[in-house]
Amino acid sequence: MSRIGKLPIAIPAGVNIDIKDNVVSVKGPKGELSQKVDPSIKIKNEDGHLVFEIDENSPVNQKQKQAFHGLYRALVNNMVVGVSEGYKKEMELVGVGYRVSNQGNILEFSLGYTHPIFMQLPKEVKVETKSERNQNPQIILESCNKELLGLICAKIRSFRMPEPYKGKGILFKGEVIRRKSGKSASAK
Repeated sequence: MSRIGKLPIAIPAGVNIDIKDNVVSVKGPKGELSQKVDPSIKIKNEDGHLVFEIDENSPVNQKQKQAFHGLYRALVNNMVVGVSEGYKKEMELVGVGYRVSNQGNILEFSLGYTHPIFMQLPKEVKVETKSERNQNPQIILESCNKELLGLICAKIRSFRMPEPYKGKGILFKGEVIRRKSGKSASAK
């Protein structure tokens, strides 16, 4: 049995959870999210806690049910945390001449290519950019949907992946790149 799936989810104040036809809807101060849950998993709302149980009568094999048990518990927990507290990711652009600016939910990147890169963000994501003198440009993304936020960060990072020789690229705040020595440092 899944160790994660056994843990109950505490429902914070101000968060409403509705379970109908294997669809869990979570509504809170930061937004509203919903997730379809496999029928082999039963969800019960017991005095301020969500409890996930495996339905032993479902035709799905036991190993798959155990995997679903932990998966859906984690997804619903991410939704509860997202609508109550929200998620925040900070990224920085490391490189000479790398710039970023935003107008509403449209990001404009200047990353050393011959052309600027424009990216339209979904309305669920709030963005803020900072460009201070003698500091790397920063992007601050906030959303209640952890999955969407991760996908957007991965897409932004794919424009200039961090490279190990000069340490340039788009990094998460505080990320350390393992540096490699170049050709000149090799032994003869």
